[in-house]
Amino acid sequence: MPLALLALAIGAFGIGTTEFVIMGLLPEVAGDFGVSIPTAGLLVTGYALGVVIGAPLMTVLGTKIPRKRMLMLLMGLFIAGNLLSALAPAFAVMLIGRVVASLAHGAFFGIGSVVAAELVAPNKKAGAIAMMFTGLTVANVIGVPLGTLIGQHVGWRVTFGIVAALGVVGLAGIARLVPEMPRPEGVHLRHELAAFKNAQVLLAMAMTVLGFGGVFAAITYIAPMMTRIAGFADGSVTWLLVLFGLGMVAGNLIGGRFADRALMPMLYISLGALAVVLALFTATAHHKIAAAVTIALIGALGFATVPPLQKRVLDQAHGAPTLASAVNIGAFNLGNALSAWLGGIVISAGFGYTAPNWVGAALAAAALLLAFLSAALERRERRATTLGTAVADGTPAARQSAVHH
Repeated sequence: MPLALLALAIGAFGIGTTEFVIMGLLPEVAGDFGVSIPTAGLLVTGYALGVVIGAPLMTVLGTKIPRKRMLMLLMGLFIAGNLLSALAPAFAVMLIGRVVASLAHGAFFGIGSVVAAELVAPNKKAGAIAMMFTGLTVANVIGVPLGTLIGQHVGWRVTFGIVAALGVVGLAGIARLVPEMPRPEGVHLRHELAAFKNAQVLLAMAMTVLGFGGVFAAITYIAPMMTRIAGFADGSVTWLLVLFGLGMVAGNLIGGRFADRALMPMLYISLGALAVVLALFTATAHHKIAAAVTIALIGALGFATVPPLQKRVLDQAHGAPTLASAVNIGAFNLGNALSAWLGGIVISAGFGYTAPNWVGAALAAAALLLAFLSAALERRERRATTLGTAVADGTPAARQSAVHH
């Protein structure tokens, strides 16, 4: 793999750390600014919404900028947002800093996926995308727990200062290691927008929303589920999340490896297994060891869908994939927000802390059905193309071959 992928992975590590570390630092931030925990939770919501909005917005703004330069500008925006958060004199200013940093998130991963895929041979594209996303998954194993520990003992402002420094390292790496990659000639914004007329692109994005949404339906409420149902101590939640992160790392690498060989079968297996494991989590959540194993499996199966889904979007939006790739990153966060909301509804309705697992299983199963639908439509399109070619050819043998296929 090219060293340029390392630079992209470092940037992804910083972005993954800043996205999730705030969840462990909400009490410290709320205490410093004198706001309630729910109010401090706006720092999570604001970031997620910023990703959804920023992914297409920043990509559109960068349509006339070479991809390497755009990646550098996005890292600059990320650094500025985290510095603003670290130095914020008031809660509103920190919220603005979080939103500024989030604007770089979707476009970085979207454009970065395109760049990573172009750095390698066609049969290694999903693996290259997975390598970049490894930075995001490793952030959940190392960056988030370490950032939380530093924030709790030294101060949350130090954590965000360190994240900004990570952004500087990522920026330097991109400047040094990523080759100049000008935009393809003749590709304009209208070509990027045309990708959304492709039903396969929209189906892949819907699978992203539902599939990864199934993961976050369970993981959003992992703390009360594990402490009140499984019987873990409060301090154990951090290590359970590390297990989840380790599962994400493994699943991401496995998904990237096998998506290059058999993309749709990889989606069938990962989404189907995810739906089953999430349903089983309603039972395993009552037993400590079983719950810990299940959490790792959810992380692995959930992130095993990421490289194939991202490559699916790139393949179907061929010729002008940058905007579609970035919007698909926003779709992950849309799925996170949707599933967290649905999980909260079933808990509030009195179904208990394990009820979000059923929501997650249903979402993953719906994503699996869309994967089958997508494959069926693709087969029909191929048959129609083959038949059309045979009719145009006009020979009896060609027409008979088309009917056979």
